[in-house]
Amino acid sequence: MSILIRLFHREGASEKHTRNSAQVSDTIERIAKLTPQLRLAERYRERLAASVTTSLDYVRALVDDMPPAREASVSAWMTDPYIRAFFATPEDVPRVLSHATELHAYFDAHPLANEVFAVLGMAMTERRTFGVAQHESTARTDVQLTTVSFSDHRARVCADTEDTLREEIVRRVVDQLVFVAIERIGADVSRRGELEQERALLKTRLALLQRQGSGMSAVLGAQPLSSFVEVAHLQAELEKNDAEIARLGLATEAIGRRLETIADVLGSPAEHLHVLKRELRLDHMNVIAENGYAREGATIELRLASMPETAGAMRAFALVRFARVDLLPAPSMADEERKFLV
Repeated sequence: MSILIRLFHREGASEKHTRNSAQVSDTIERIAKLTPQLRLAERYRERLAASVTTSLDYVRALVDDMPPAREASVSAWMTDPYIRAFFATPEDVPRVLSHATELHAYFDAHPLANEVFAVLGMAMTERRTFGVAQHESTARTDVQLTTVSFSDHRARVCADTEDTLREEIVRRVVDQLVFVAIERIGADVSRRGELEQERALLKTRLALLQRQGSGMSAVLGAQPLSSFVEVAHLQAELEKNDAEIARLGLATEAIGRRLETIADVLGSPAEHLHVLKRELRLDHMNVIAENGYAREGATIELRLASMPETAGAMRAFALVRFARVDLLPAPSMADEERKFLV
């Protein structure tokens, strides 16, 4: 029996290694399509492999730690404290989710699908207010309370199964990290152009001052002190400019620097992707139970994440399962315009 266990364990590990290797290769290929110049870099696949593996492992661990997908429906609102917290009323569940064009597109593309798995992202807002609360045997009406609300519901990433959805999340988050690196590359390229233009202007100004000084020296036999000072200042600025250009590297080294930038970002995913767990005890009105005041409710554990594209703002997210029968017709443009006229 132990031989069989070791055999199957080795086969399982081998299959996992093969799958991971395939994901690393697939990720590197997507990076190369986004930045084709990298293909000119020597051994670019080998030089990216370790960083890509680091990002895949980090993101996959976060995704694996996410709770199972929750049913998003009117009936689930009655029994699931998470769905009740995310949506103000039972009717809001199908109404809000039916605004997601991605869900409509998914069901249009999969006519036989009865349900879809999706990532539900939301903005979370906390507000301080005053209300009634029970403390031991005494009811107080002037208690400061914190209410939680969720808005801006988005469901942009969809899949046919939960496993497929989790893999898609991993792929998209790693792609986002690549976009962060590409933005850095773009900033370096833009900065180089600015520095080179500045350098040309400084050199022109310096040459003019030096010629002016030579002319004045011929007439007066000496160069004005102010001219000496400005020439020295311009020379110092030129040296500073040259040093910054040197820090960006030679133009011929640009491809290697791009590769290093992408590898650096992918090698440190925790610096660019932040996921927090936050436990809250909420009553049916989404009021947080705190300060010793008793409130009937349930405890939920939220996942909050931020990336550069959210400008540091934390958004709550969860995996949900949504049925085709609950999908309402997509709102028309006339309906949307009518909202603004009311």
